[in-house]
Amino acid sequence: MFALLAMLGSLATTVAATAQLRTGRGTVVTPQSSIEHPADIGVRFHTNTRIFLPEGGLDQGAVSPFVGPPFSGLFYETPASIGCLYYLVATRVAGCNPVTARVNPSGGAKAIAVVNAYHYATAASDLAKFSTQFGLPAATFTQVYATGTKPPVDPTGGWELEESVDIEWTHAMAPKAHIYLVEAASSSKTDLIDAVVKAAELVNAAGGGEVSMSFGASEFLGETDYDNDLIESGVVFFAASGDSPGPEYPATSPNVVAVGGTTLSRNPTTGAFERESTWDLSGNGISAYEPLPTYQSSLAKKLGDHRGVPDISVDGNAVTGAWVYDSTAVDGVTGPWWVVAGTSLSAPLLAGIVNLAGHFYPSTEEELTTAYSHLGVASDFNDITYGLCGFYEGDSAAAGWDLCSGIGSVHGLQEK
Repeated sequence: MFALLAMLGSLATTVAATAQLRTGRGTVVTPQSSIEHPADIGVRFHTNTRIFLPEGGLDQGAVSPFVGPPFSGLFYETPASIGCLYYLVATRVAGCNPVTARVNPSGGAKAIAVVNAYHYATAASDLAKFSTQFGLPAATFTQVYATGTKPPVDPTGGWELEESVDIEWTHAMAPKAHIYLVEAASSSKTDLIDAVVKAAELVNAAGGGEVSMSFGASEFLGETDYDNDLIESGVVFFAASGDSPGPEYPATSPNVVAVGGTTLSRNPTTGAFERESTWDLSGNGISAYEPLPTYQSSLAKKLGDHRGVPDISVDGNAVTGAWVYDSTAVDGVTGPWWVVAGTSLSAPLLAGIVNLAGHFYPSTEEELTTAYSHLGVASDFNDITYGLCGFYEGDSAAAGWDLCSGIGSVHGLQEK
């Protein structure tokens, strides 16, 4: 797989002529930082990123000079197209085409902290270039070392890519919010949970907001011991549900909004949005350890006495991914523009959307209690009723809450 990644990366820098042919075909690759090894479970967390490499690569030397997608003829998501699709902007274009949509979400307040491992040296400059490309205002951005000491870099570049997704897409959804990047000393469970606690303290001190965690791991015995670390007054926590069938922690914690991934289908010729369906690889399931929370009590017939995930889902399929700017090489391949997704995109997207809504609930429990009370309300959520997911594709989308997309995806800012 990594040999294939290197080969496609070489194509990206040498086949400019081929890059003019936009077929939408390509290859999905998983960076090393997103691969979970058996010995890691209960010890360290992994990212949840997927990279889509278009056929023929991206001619990185020919960035389009206009505000919008960095390359013409490709229909991957932009801040404006996501804002259009999820009814976050007042002016929408037909089909929410990424090439023609130009109105970005505007607003946001207080703070969003994203938690990651290792040090992203070019975070501020990469965020600035992303913002300029898509016509976003300059971000209010602070980079924080959770221990007070600058962490080492991730030699694979995978965690740096994760950090770019998180800071760029929270800023894209809530451009007036203060974005904190809190860097843990390593990807160990202890270091990252400590960083989450630090992030929550920063958000609390800023008057409230959100903490987004795009990392996770397969469930492990003793995970409930960490649930209390995911509670802070004035803070709502979000966690990626994972990029493979089955539940993972911390998304299974009852103290976080578990964010799943969906697929945004577009017409391959016109780029027009067609429908939103499940993403078959989005993490999902019933927790082995976490009890059924009160806000899911109406789902007891489906879930029994344990927590079900996800709660809410937004775009996560790498084939329908979003533009990200990261000047760090990933597994030996250099961007700086990438098409990235996975639930590592979904979690910061939703955290930013909730910030944009401006209600700032005092806890995750209250946020989720409100969300579940609006289950099936079409003006608040897009009920996703098409597609499969889970082990052996054994779960299917259905009306109401289901194991593939939870409540569904967001529809505007009425509830949130």
